[in-house]
Amino acid sequence: MAVYTENVHLTEDGAAVEILDQTRLPNEEVMLTLKGREELYEAIASLRVRGAPAIGIFAGYAIYVLAAQTKCRDFDAFYAEFKENKAYLDSSRPTAVNLRWALDRMEAVVLASREKPVEEIVERLKEEALAIHREDIEMCLAIATYGLELVRDGDGILTHCNAGALATSRYGTGLGTLLLAKEKGIRLRAYCDETRPLLQGARLTTYELQKAGVDCTLICDNMASLVMKEGKVSAVFVGCDRVAANGDTANKIGTSGLAILAKYYNIPFYVFCPSSTIDFGCRTGEDITIELRDPKEIKELYFEKPIALPEVKCYNPAFDVTDHSLITAIVTEKGIVRPPYEENLRRLFAQSGGKAWLI
Repeated sequence: MAVYTENVHLTEDGAAVEILDQTRLPNEEVMLTLKGREELYEAIASLRVRGAPAIGIFAGYAIYVLAAQTKCRDFDAFYAEFKENKAYLDSSRPTAVNLRWALDRMEAVVLASREKPVEEIVERLKEEALAIHREDIEMCLAIATYGLELVRDGDGILTHCNAGALATSRYGTGLGTLLLAKEKGIRLRAYCDETRPLLQGARLTTYELQKAGVDCTLICDNMASLVMKEGKVSAVFVGCDRVAANGDTANKIGTSGLAILAKYYNIPFYVFCPSSTIDFGCRTGEDITIELRDPKEIKELYFEKPIALPEVKCYNPAFDVTDHSLITAIVTEKGIVRPPYEENLRRLFAQSGGKAWLI
């Protein structure tokens, strides 16, 4: 049975957000209770909470917790404070679209309630944040279920980064099908890229799969080509942080290289994502801002001693963009989408009545 940790939730009194500190895994399971602006911001920026859907859930709770601390009693003053907190949280990470999506959704509640007392607006924000969390649980199950259509008993699945329950609410996106398959008695084997430099595959994905009893093997990132060549990989499953209107996909650095390898070896490459990650206001991958992170993550993090001289320059983009031509299908909670993506994504969401994120 898969193990699901309440990795993001409100405290019982609703005064703070509690998270599982993912920077401490797999060796320590540490819960943090956060309610101050700076510590809420820092939790996102330092990847204590990470994964696009989990960031969205956290953002909803965080902006509610800050709103609940207000001393303002008139709407204009409350809204000005809300906007300031929203902009501050939104600046913590630029690439994952779910952060802005959740904050915009919370702002819409404020604006729709402008004639109400501030206390009632705050209560409605709490209800909306809880709804975002509930919907994510339903979304994860739907994505995982659609993913079962893409696997057969005995398949080997190559994963990159972490797109499991730790990155969402339950099951996950890219890992969801593996966890659900285990529950249904479908035997899948996972080959997990370590995912340098932050090692989310080694630290988090193998942690989740091992806990759930899924057969998993950890490999270095530069071993993926050989594992594919040896016939061990039936498909590649990845999550994502933003999908452009044409199907270009931003995900953890190294994803694009895997897609190129999969194309060469004729292996299906599947992207799993919630509709909140699809950004129809972003025309192509060229329009996606790529987050650059601290060089110390490459030279020092997780090493006993630095592995390069202090004066050595580092380039540390957190994400890359996989061209839509390399993606076999995009799996959403509303169905499996195949090329041409711009046409079929819009058609799917028009038919389902759902709305992907719009700038």
